[in-house]
Amino acid sequence: MRDIARARQAIGARLKHLRLDARLTGRQIAAQYGWQPSKISKIESGKQTPSEADIEAWCHAVERPDEAPELIGSLRAMETLYAEWRRRLRLGTRAEQQNWLEMEAETRSFRVFEPCVIPGLLQTSEYAHQRLAQSIAFYGAPDDVEEGVATRLRRQEILYDPARTFHFVILETALWLGMALPEAMFGQLDRLVAAAAMPRVRLGIVPMRAILPFTPLNGFWLLDDRMVLTETYGAELTLTLADEIDQHERMFDLYSEVAQYGPPARRMIMQAIDALSRVAGDTPAG
Repeated sequence: MRDIARARQAIGARLKHLRLDARLTGRQIAAQYGWQPSKISKIESGKQTPSEADIEAWCHAVERPDEAPELIGSLRAMETLYAEWRRRLRLGTRAEQQNWLEMEAETRSFRVFEPCVIPGLLQTSEYAHQRLAQSIAFYGAPDDVEEGVATRLRRQEILYDPARTFHFVILETALWLGMALPEAMFGQLDRLVAAAAMPRVRLGIVPMRAILPFTPLNGFWLLDDRMVLTETYGAELTLTLADEIDQHERMFDLYSEVAQYGPPARRMIMQAIDALSRVAGDTPAG
């Protein structure tokens, strides 16, 4: 939410500068449009989000209509930053996965960091089923888990497109956490071994004993250099501000530098498979 606050404050600050350059008081602009004077101060301080009509009127009042398109563009970008999960999931997980599919279709370079889960583009159907079923239960979304899984798997067709590149970095922890039943984890880990050998996929795994370059607060997806997608418990954030994209690119580079690739990465996966086999063998039958 800090990103939204900063974006709102930036719009307000720009409008204030335009007003000052025009040598107008807030009361003069408010009187011209029949607004409450407090509306001016709230917009300029970032406490109130102006509408597109407000921005157009403001720019007209300060005789700078040329500023309106860029400010409206910033407003629209801000409004796409935040989408409540409950609202996004009202149409079910299939619709949400379809939204991802469409965004990915416009992307050529994927850089994905996940500290706790296997990225969706590399998930098996059983693992994906567990992930989406948990979301449905937690958020009270329509139970369309089968359709959601089918769409998530359809997203994976992009892995075979020679025009795309994929760089995944995960923490070794993601191989060990109980994110699915043991039989599902077997298949998922085996899928990772196969994925690591794909020609356009680069899979890095950060060892658990590695000194981490930063606290792994959350996973994120860099789609080309135009946006960052990240999730919290309550929201999905789409970050489009240049400095936010730059920060996540730097963070991705830091983690990729301590990740291991090729045979060392495969060995970590095989170690997790062997450990899971021992646990399954110790589980009493029946």
